[in-house]
This record gives sequence, C-alpha cells and structure tokens, in this order.
Amino acid sequence: MSSTHDAGVVAGPAADRPGRTRRFGRLVGIGLVATLAAMVVTTLAAALARVVGVDFELPDGGEAIPLSGFAVLTGFFSVVGVVIAVALLRWSARPARRFLWTTASLTAISMIPPFLTGANVATIAALLGLHLVPAAVMIPVLTRELRRCCG
Repeated sequence: MSSTHDAGVVAGPAADRPGRTRRFGRLVGIGLVATLAAMVVTTLAAALARVVGVDFELPDGGEAIPLSGFAVLTGFFSVVGVVIAVALLRWSARPARRFLWTTASLTAISMIPPFLTGANVATIAALLGLHLVPAAVMIPVLTRELRRCCG
C-alpha cells in the first residue's frame, strides 16, 4: 500500500472539516441574529395589533395571548428553522432549494391553527399575519445564506 494514497484519504476529509465547520458556524450565527430580529418584529407587530384593537383573546380560556408569548413562540420556531437549515446544509445536495420548499410548506401549514381557535375575525386575521412576519424574516435570510455558502 502506498503511503501517498493513505495520506490522501486521511487528509481529504480532515482538510474539508474546517471549511464545513465555518459554514455551519456562520449559518447558525446568522440564523440566531435573524431569530432575534424575528422575535422583535413579531412582538412589535403584535403590540401594534393590540393598539388598533385586536384583543388576542381565545375563547377556551378567555385569556388574551401575552406579548411575551409571541416572542417565545417566534424564538422557538425560528430556532427550529435554523436547525432545519443546518440539517439540510449537512445532508442535502441542494440545501437552499430544499429549505425554501420545506419552510414555505411549514408556514402554509401553520396558517391552519388560527382558524381552529374560535377567536373573533380580527384576532384570526392578526394571528395569520403574525405567522407571516417571522417567516418573512427567517426564510429569506437563511435561504440566502444557504445559497451563498453552497451555491
């Protein structure tokens, strides 16, 4: 067995690892910054909806959804989006395209629950809009970054 051949096999994956780690790190960093932006924008949009008269009251418990609830749920599901982006970067030949289709589909599915709450029309309309706000922040940012790093 040739020592040159052995060195090539060992050095190949090891040499690629730092580049891959940088891509993952950059994607996660950009994703977390976008997550914070999505949380702020969504919470501000919910506060604005409250100012114009949307009560965000759900009939089951009779309590209104607190502004902090919008921030927490936006943060949680935005981080899920970052995890999806990282997984696709790792395992997909076309991560940007797959991410765009996956997250657009998940956003469409997320539009169903507001109709099932039994809330008034203003609350349902506001909830639908508030599903689109973080998607409008997260999806383009992460798709752009996946295209940038992976073509």
